[in-house]
Amino acid sequence: MKQYLKIKVSPIDDPSGDILIAELSEIGFYAFEQQENALICYIKREDFNENDFLKIIGKSAFESEIIEDKNWNVQWESDFQPVIIDQFAGIRAAFHPPLKDVVHEIVITPKMSFGTGHHATTELMIRLMEQVDFNGKTVIDFGTGTGVLAILAEKSGAEKITAIDNDDWSIANADENFKMNNCHRIELQKCDDLTKAPNADIILANINLNILTTNAFSIAQHLSRSGTLLLSGILVQDADELQKTFKKESVFKLDILKKKEWAALKFIKQ
Repeated sequence: MKQYLKIKVSPIDDPSGDILIAELSEIGFYAFEQQENALICYIKREDFNENDFLKIIGKSAFESEIIEDKNWNVQWESDFQPVIIDQFAGIRAAFHPPLKDVVHEIVITPKMSFGTGHHATTELMIRLMEQVDFNGKTVIDFGTGTGVLAILAEKSGAEKITAIDNDDWSIANADENFKMNNCHRIELQKCDDLTKAPNADIILANINLNILTTNAFSIAQHLSRSGTLLLSGILVQDADELQKTFKKESVFKLDILKKKEWAALKFIKQ
């Protein structure tokens, strides 16, 4: 049975917590809970590198515990609350009542996969998606996590979506969520990159700066001419670097949205 580490880092204020999430995401952490003056972080035990972790948290105190696969998600599920983003989209668990006055309702089984809508980057991606015409378009969701963005793309009229992730937990959770939302136009791929993906009119990627920059050439190659690229998972301070990286691939920034320390960018390929 797989084991996970639950690590509590404190004291942490809000801005520091957002930065810490971004940095820990780079070394394998993929689920977080922000509490008052503390950050709860989750990682597979086999992926944990203590030296890398200590370099990032510096002098902050931390405590950790090992959690078995069968019970590590129970408390998090019980605390899950619906997310409503304007009137465009709402995300809820199956045990919540239906949401009112939203165009697109997404029902998920709330696992620890990244992308439940609670984090600023997922919210920013959804706000950017509201600006885009998905009708009849082909889409790649790179780093699909829970599959929320792929589900929203289908509900927004996309013709075909390729949802990609390299994590077994995310693949299983996304598949479960696709079925729960009666999605029939999403192909799920377990992969580290876009090698097996077709070209697409729209590419969504809510991952992190390192993966985005490493895969910039491939992302640009898989984006159709005049296609739209929506990116997040980055800090505001890294937005200029990301913009320059994609400009080299003839993919140019059209818009940027910000929330706290986080940014999401909209690009077009010329």
